[in-house]
Order: sequence, then C-alpha cells, then structure tokens
Amino acid sequence: MKKNLLLLSFFIAIITFAQTSKWGDLFSYNNVLKIREDNDRLIAATENGIFFYYPSTGEIKKLSKANGLHDVKIAAFDYDAATQTGIVGYQNGSMDVITSNGIYFIVDIPLATGYNGSKKINHISINGDRAVISAGYGVSIFNISRREFGDTAFFASGGVYEAVNSAVIKDNFVYVATNLGLKRHELNSTFAIYSEWNVSPNFIQSGIFRKVDANNIIAFTSGNQVRYGDGTTFSNIPRTFGDIRDLRVTENQIIVTDQSQVYVYSVNGEQQKNFNASEELNTAIMYNNILYTGTKLDGIYNEQKVSLKPDGPYKNTSYKLSLLNNQIWVSSGVRDDYDTAPNPSHLGYYHFDGSKWIYPNYFIQNSGITFNIMDVVPNPSNPSEVFFTNYTQTDSKGIYKMTDDVLAKTYLTELNSLPAGPYINRPFGCAFDDTNNLLCSVSHTTKGGGFYYYNRQSDNFALTDVAVTYNVQKPLAKDGMIYIPVPYTPGGMLVYNYNNTPATTSDDAFKFLNKNNNLPTDNRCASVALDKNDDLWIGTRGGLRVLSNPKSAILEDSPQTDEIIIEENGLAEELFRDALLLQITVDSGNQKWVSVDGGGVFYLSPSGDRTIYHFTKANSPLPNDSVTDIQVDEKTGKVYFATLDGIMVYQGDVTEVTSNFGDVLVYPNPVVYAQYKGNVRIRGLASKTNIRITDAAGNLVHSAVANGGYFEWNLNNQRGVRVASGIYYVLMTNEDGTDTATAKIAVVN
Repeated sequence: MKKNLLLLSFFIAIITFAQTSKWGDLFSYNNVLKIREDNDRLIAATENGIFFYYPSTGEIKKLSKANGLHDVKIAAFDYDAATQTGIVGYQNGSMDVITSNGIYFIVDIPLATGYNGSKKINHISINGDRAVISAGYGVSIFNISRREFGDTAFFASGGVYEAVNSAVIKDNFVYVATNLGLKRHELNSTFAIYSEWNVSPNFIQSGIFRKVDANNIIAFTSGNQVRYGDGTTFSNIPRTFGDIRDLRVTENQIIVTDQSQVYVYSVNGEQQKNFNASEELNTAIMYNNILYTGTKLDGIYNEQKVSLKPDGPYKNTSYKLSLLNNQIWVSSGVRDDYDTAPNPSHLGYYHFDGSKWIYPNYFIQNSGITFNIMDVVPNPSNPSEVFFTNYTQTDSKGIYKMTDDVLAKTYLTELNSLPAGPYINRPFGCAFDDTNNLLCSVSHTTKGGGFYYYNRQSDNFALTDVAVTYNVQKPLAKDGMIYIPVPYTPGGMLVYNYNNTPATTSDDAFKFLNKNNNLPTDNRCASVALDKNDDLWIGTRGGLRVLSNPKSAILEDSPQTDEIIIEENGLAEELFRDALLLQITVDSGNQKWVSVDGGGVFYLSPSGDRTIYHFTKANSPLPNDSVTDIQVDEKTGKVYFATLDGIMVYQGDVTEVTSNFGDVLVYPNPVVYAQYKGNVRIRGLASKTNIRITDAAGNLVHSAVANGGYFEWNLNNQRGVRVASGIYYVLMTNEDGTDTATAKIAVVN
C-alpha cells in the first residue's frame, strides 16, 4: 500500500548557533598555515580551525565552526596582540573577525563588476585598526572597528586581473607582491587607480613575488631570494633558498621558512639561527627566543621537534565512518558522480582507538601506492581486525586486512587481463551481517556486479556474480539479506537473499528493483537503510522510496516501493522529490537521518511525516551541505557527519531505546525564558511512553504519547497557552505499564 502521511504542518526546525554547545568537531589540526603570538600563548591557523597553545602549561584549546567560527577551508590569517584582534580569511572570500567581544562574520569581499575569478583570500595583514586584504582581484583596506571595507584597488587591465599574493601597510604605504612585480601605493585619493601602481616610484621591481612583510624594515621574496630594506633601497640576504613558504619580519628579525628549514636573520641580514625540521613546513615564528614551526602534517614543532596540536584525524577528507566500542574508523576515498574514481589522493584510513587518533604507518611508508579507500569496517567480534576496500583502477585495487593497524594480508589486488582489466572487480564497500559474515560489494564483474563473501577457513574471498548490476555502492547486510545500491547505469537496488549461507548459492533468491518497481525516474541508488519495522528505505538520485518487508517482497513478481506523501500548505507532494539522497541512517528510536546532496541533513520522525531538524552549512556547524555518511552511536546518542571537508559531531537526543526507561534526562532545566525560548527535551524514554505533566498542585497541564525514546514539550498547557513560572512534574509509564519514571521541570518566565 502507498503510505499517505498527511501533515497539518510540515515543521522544519531552524537550528541556530545558539545551540552550538551540542556540536563538536573531529577536524585535522595537522596542517598549520600560520602562527601568531598573543602574550602567554601561540595561535595557530589550520585548514578548518584555530588552536591555542600555552607553552607555560602545555594546554591546547581549539576554535572551529563547532564553537564560534562561521566556515571552514581557511586560506589566510593574522592576529594583532596589541588590539587582541584576529582575522580569518576563507577560500570562498568570507572572513571572521575575532575580537574580545565576539566573532563577527563578514560575508564577502568587494568584487569588481564582471570579475569571475577566485574569491580566495590570499593574505591578511593587520596594522592597528586597519587590515590589508590580498585577493585575486587586487587589494582592499578593511576597517576593523567598523567591520567594513574601505579603499579597494582592482588590479585589472582590459578585463585581465593581476592577483595580489600578499600585502602589508608600512608608513601609510601599501606594499603588494604579485606575479608581475613588487609595487606600492600611498593610502590617498589615487589608491584605487590601477595605473598609478605601475609607474615610478610606485613600481619598485618587476618579477614574480610571493611574500612581503614589514615592521621596522620591509622584506620580500623574489624567486629563491629574500631582499630587505627601507622601502626604497634593498639588500639581498646572502643565501639562495629552495622553496620559500613564508616570510616574517619582526622588530629585530627576519624569519624565512623554506620547504623544511627555517633561517633567522637580524634586520642587518646576519644569520642567527638555522633549524632543520626534516618535515614539510608552512610557516615559523620566534616566541620568547624559541623557534616554533608550522608543519604540514604534524601541527606546531618546537625546537625539540615535539608535535604540538589538538588530537584529530590525519587529514580532513572523509567519506565513510564505522563506529564500534568507542572507536572510529574513517575512509578517505573520493568518487565522482557515484560511478568513477578520480585521481586518488593516496590517503589511507584514520583510526580513533578510544583515546587517540592513529594514522597507520603502512600508509606513510607506502605513500606512493595508489589508495582510494572507500570503506573500512572492523570485525565486531575482534575490533583489532579491520578490512578496507581500495577502489582504484590499478593493481593495488582490492580488499586489505589490517591487524592492530598493521597490514596482515591483501586480497584481489591483481590487475585483471580482460580488455577492461583496470576497471573490473573493484570492491567498493563492506558490511558484517548479524552472524558476523563479511560481505563486500563489487562492481564491473564478468556478469555485471555482486558481492564477495569472506571465507575465514580459507582466509580468502569468493564472488557471487549477478548479471543485473553494474556499479555498486556500500551494501547493507542483515537477516540473511544483502542490499546493494547501484548508483550508475542501469541504476537500481539489488535485494538479495543468501539465506545466511553466503557460501552456498543454490538456495538464493533476488530481485533488482528499478523504475518498474516504482523507483523514481532517475533510479540510480546511492544509499539504503533498514528501519526498526524492517522497512527498506532507499535513497536514489531522484528521491526516496520505501519497500515494506523486503524479504517477502522479493518473492513477488513485481514488488512495489512507496513514495512518502506529505501535505504542505494544503498541497500533497512527494518527500524529497528529485533530490539526490547521499545517506540514510536510522537511530535506535526509528527516526531517520537523511543527507541530501547540496541540501544538508534532515532528521525525520519514524514515518517520515515530520522534519524534526534540518541542518545546513548556513544554520549549523556542518562543514558543507553534502554529507557523505551519517553514523549514530546508540549508547551516547552522538551523531557523526562525514564530509569531504571534515567530520562534525552532534549530541543527539536519542540514546539506546528499549521497551523500558534508560537514564532519563531533562534539558535545559531550569528553563529560563530570557536565556532559552525553545522546547524542553526529555531523553532516555521507553520506545513508547505515556506522559502526564502536572503542576505542583497535581492539576494536569499536558499529556502526550512519545515514540522513539525522547519527547519535546513546548511549555504550553492543553489550551495552547504557555505555562506560568513554577515547578512541573513529569509522570511517565512505558507501553505496558511495567516501568515508570518521573522528572521535574523548573520554568522561569
């Protein structure tokens, strides 16, 4: 039957940054782009956030989109200790201004009419209440106290723009480094006229210039040379550098960061220090006469080469997650349009072992191997044993077994000799079923596609080849069934019953669902989930479908899936019509988390008739709006969101749900209207809970039935009027009355 779920109101909860206390990041803080000092601490800017290191105590704190910043992909950073002001510049052209009074989001840099180039902010330099902002279009002056842009010089001639790589203010002059020359201009009425920058004495020297910095003197990089002087005359530092990454001028020193070494000079060009990090570097700074370097892979190095950083994954690129016993495994592969593997990044998987993040040495030692790891799963009966798939078109494709993050064996890594050899037999995703059988989906087999079964006795994989599939996505295995989304031509969902005997195919049965089974017109499937009612939720490139009782349905001649029909503004419409669903995950309360490509994440009621939350990059700390995986830790209620820009964690409302009560928690409590105007949440409930809320005199104020392990009360009485200040009692029983719970809620209006 088609499910007609009518909504009186299709409620979408807008989540604001006032709730960011429920969020946390699992970002990588390895790649330190810039370091600045602030009295008793160092401030380091990384790809997705900032961290603060206190040398006197060793304490490390972090700041990211989870707790204050407004974006990810940091491209530039500067901090001025005198004014206690920092500015973060992002690749998309937005900025965060960090002050002691708060963090202010600057949505966009000024762009010239007709400019279609990069918005990336290349460099930021703060000078008092002004900051000079370098970008692909030229250079702008930003007024910090007013938080607005002032003078802007668009470096354009004949529609061609000259990017400014870096710029500084010295003696009311702005010095810029571009690929065409080193230039300067006074901050006056002709500052915005591009031609004025290209005449003497403003045009200082032709050439390719990357870095410029100033304090008492000005210094700049030209090729593999560093020059310094008073702005008119310059001298060379007597050294030929290899690959200059950064240049820092202080009151007394010039600090040059090369690819793996740092050189410190006096302002007269005399070398004072040389430090070989034996590590790829981005930047360096002197703090209390100690050199600190910003590395690409190990956070901050001190002079003893001790790595200083918040713990986190090796990189931010994340695709699929596995959770087990407080451990996390993250695959780092990427896939274009859900059918082809682009040039791999050679990254391995990241592993959180319950106390620290690990990047296995195997991937560091074999960084030349082509890795495109689409999935990594632990053995539930032995979490020290994990399997990962390498989805490439080289002889390193296949399935790998790791024990304690050390390579134990490789499987199926041959480069097949058929005409389409590099493309065939590519394992994609793996799943352990409830009897601990390991099954891995595989694409481009001799017949089409199918799955591998792991035979523990022979320690090898056997193929079940099915002629109806082609390309595959990560499978789901449960109750003797395997479900494999097919995200490319012909598109559909393979529903396969292996009867809990994957080594024997004689008793198998399957159906391949496509448009004939009421999948959307674009029936290429990308995700699948089985809910607590044993309904199969299918995410396609054209929307959502539900198949009831799939194990029985495949015995029918033509089983039909159902769309979910909602009513909004009096009109019936299909939920997620024409949307590409990247991931569907079911929590222990049978609520659904659904990721829509470019549309963020929806949290749905068990039947899909109500949207509880809708998280996007704009209204939440999500790094972007295309979440490639969602996993729920049922014991803690934490929800993990994987994106290609990093992992974000949300403290959900639903923990492990049974027919009895768990640890009942009411929050916020007390409810102070001046501080919080949302609903009160109660979690730790039974799967079905009868709720009565009374006032202190025992009068009934509100009653409800809660499903899914949690409940929200809007603080209204049965007449729809907000209750008065006071103490309210929550009396709860489970469905059959065998378990009870009580709670108190304090309300202050």
